[in-house]
Amino acid sequence: MTSWLDDVFGVQKPVIAMLHLAALPGDPGFDSAAGIKAVVERAKQELDALQSGGVDGVMVSNEFSLPYLTKTEPITAITMARVIGELLGDFAVPYGVNVLWDGRASIDLAVATGAQWVREIFTGVYASDFGLWDTNVGEVARHRARIGGAGVKLLFNIVPESAVYLAQRDLASVTATTVFATKPDAICVSGLTAGASTDTQALRVVKDNAGAVPVFVNTGVRAHNAAEQLSIADGAVVGTYFKEDGKFENRAVASRAAELMDAVKEFRTSL
Repeated sequence: MTSWLDDVFGVQKPVIAMLHLAALPGDPGFDSAAGIKAVVERAKQELDALQSGGVDGVMVSNEFSLPYLTKTEPITAITMARVIGELLGDFAVPYGVNVLWDGRASIDLAVATGAQWVREIFTGVYASDFGLWDTNVGEVARHRARIGGAGVKLLFNIVPESAVYLAQRDLASVTATTVFATKPDAICVSGLTAGASTDTQALRVVKDNAGAVPVFVNTGVRAHNAAEQLSIADGAVVGTYFKEDGKFENRAVASRAAELMDAVKEFRTSL
């Protein structure tokens, strides 16, 4: 059975690489002396590395905007649009965006830059490191339609990093009702933080209850476990593994992207 993943990526079990932008204006870690130029230059370098390593897609995020906001300031998406605008001629693979942790801003950015998907927390209420985290998927869905973003695919992260679901519900039930009531285009399953392993059992529970909705393993994919994770999931989102020495704070390098993608391509031959 085909899905929108086939139309967008043209491969089985696509791997989406995270392009983590350096801290932006308004972020505590922003380097105001180096300015936006440095952010753009780093993004260009890392995009080249990821694409040279053979990834199937790229998702641009403000990963270094720590600590995150659940409703971002306008300057964040505005700056990301500026950076992505300077990258448009360099994208050789499909691209998406993620304004952490703001679904509405993510959709705005996708529409403004031509991105094909966004990933965010669109459903649920959580106790998180960022405070009480509430969502309103009905409002966001209507906003997407109102601004002409109906074609933007929504990747729902239903196991958020650094947070716990407030309701006493099991993951199977959350997955089933999310699919039925909120119409995600894909579901992402995460570990505790960026780069942390995703529990294989949790991934299987989501896959078993997602019906025809594609499921992505969202954190912790490495060359040695890619086949195991992708034997369950329909695709993967990878960020930290592609960094030099596999460290979150470092830049993405082509050699690590190629290492993981070689493992994925070998796995695909068995499908």
